[in-house]
Amino acid sequence: MEKLRINREIRASQVRVIAPEGEQLGIMPLEDALKKAQDMELDLVEVAPQGNPPVCRIMDYGKYLYREKKKDQQGRRKSHAHEIKEIQIGPRIAEHDLNIKLAAARRFLEEGHRVVFNMKFKGREMTHMDLGIQILNTAASRLGDAGKIERPPFREGRNLSLCMAPRPQVSEKAKAEGPKPATPAGAARSAGDAPAKGGSPAGLRASGGSGVAGPSPGGAGATDLSPAGPDTRPPRSG
Repeated sequence: MEKLRINREIRASQVRVIAPEGEQLGIMPLEDALKKAQDMELDLVEVAPQGNPPVCRIMDYGKYLYREKKKDQQGRRKSHAHEIKEIQIGPRIAEHDLNIKLAAARRFLEEGHRVVFNMKFKGREMTHMDLGIQILNTAASRLGDAGKIERPPFREGRNLSLCMAPRPQVSEKAKAEGPKPATPAGAARSAGDAPAKGGSPAGLRASGGSGVAGPSPGGAGATDLSPAGPDTRPPRSG
């Protein structure tokens, strides 16, 4: 913050004076301006030294410094408030885990942060890149009320990413209720349908689930990530 000259620090012999309420008092000798400020128990502050003559304002300089300091602090807080939050998800993420990740993403968006989803593929998972795109698009769709897609799914080496930005006006209702997943984990899933340890990939959920339905991609080297069906082979004779 620039240091301003006040009272006896002012060097000009004549100054243009502005009253505390903004009224123009005209050009007068410095001594007369100082006398007016003293009568009001305020300071004479040189606000435009480059003027001819310099412009001075009668004000409470202590309060002025306090307000300027608060403005500076608020500006710094705003510059650091909106950060980019990174959320890591895997291509084989289970529905329950996806809901947890989306709840965190929703909270970040409602707080005004940008969110980047990153999905890393390992080994033969690279043959199922399209399933990763489906999962990212599903995440963006579920968060559509809190944010908007800033950059659709894009690939960087073995990583898939998607960027979302908060909507300009987040509803007060969403702020009051707090973050929550779009679909409760385990809802509409019977005990017999629960996935084995590790879960079924959210992108491979059948049409009855809340994920994106779709068959596994075929082709040489492709790995079928869908859950194994029941064993239909006849029993071995004794």
